[in-house]
This record gives sequence, structure tokens and C-alpha cells, in this order.
Amino acid sequence: MFLRAISRPLMAKVKQTTGIVGLDVVPNAKEVLISLYSKTLNEIQAVPPDEGYRKAVESFTKHRLKVCQEEEDWEAIEKRLGCGQVEELIEEARDELKLIEKMIEWDPWGVPDDYECEVIENDAPVPKHVPLHRPGPLPEEFYLTVGKLQLNSKGGTGESKAE
Repeated sequence: MFLRAISRPLMAKVKQTTGIVGLDVVPNAKEVLISLYSKTLNEIQAVPPDEGYRKAVESFTKHRLKVCQEEEDWEAIEKRLGCGQVEELIEEARDELKLIEKMIEWDPWGVPDDYECEVIENDAPVPKHVPLHRPGPLPEEFYLTVGKLQLNSKGGTGESKAE
């Protein structure tokens, strides 16, 4: 038992390079990831619990933290998560912490209940460089179905003579 505890870290495969310019190998990547994911779960608590951003961050961070805690080495973590190299995951986790800080600062969920958005409607022509976001025509079967529903709601049979 003692030898396993000592020899496992010594026998672990050492990564020589990430193969990505500017991204150095992190020899203790598992410990770094566990620390970053724990910090992320702590920091995200400042975001209201019903916000989608918090739910998403908590979900994937808890999953990644669990994988890091369960697996022994960087190869197993990378394989099981399937999200790149552990060094890339470390960069992502650091970026997420920065984003959480910014999201708390920006407070996008802090819209007052009495806030009203002004909607401006006019007939001014849309400039040519602005794309028009109008949906295309619906399939013919949609209109047939709507027609049948309208007939049924008016007491008709829903069957047309053309069928």
C-alpha cells in the first residue's frame, strides 16, 4: 500500500510537450484543475441561483471536477472529458473565473422589475446594409393544416373538397 502511494506519482507518464506553441506543460495539472474548478464553484455563488449562466457553469464545472477527482493522471482526464489537453482546460478555467468576475460586475440579470423597453415602430425604410430578419415562407402543408384547424374550430369537418 505504501509503495503504491509513493510509486504511482513517480511512475506516472510525464508529458513532454503540449504541441501547442506558447502552451507549456503543467506537471501538476490535475491539482491545478481541482483548485480552479473548486474556486469556480465558489465564485459562481455570487450569481443568482435561477440564472442560466450560473446553472450552466455549475453543471459543467461539477462534472469536470468530479472527473479530475476520480482519475489518476492527465491522460485519463483528457480522454474522459474529451475537451482538449489539461493545459487547455486550465486556460479555460482561468478564463471562466475572469468571466464570472465580469458578469458579476456587469450584472446582466439585475434588470428592475418595473423596467420597460421602448419599442420604436415606424415605416422608415431599412438601409440596404442592414439585413432584414424576416422568416421565409412556410411549407404549403402548414397552411393546409391551419386551414383544417380553422374549419374544425368553426364546426366544419376539416375535409376539403380538393382532397
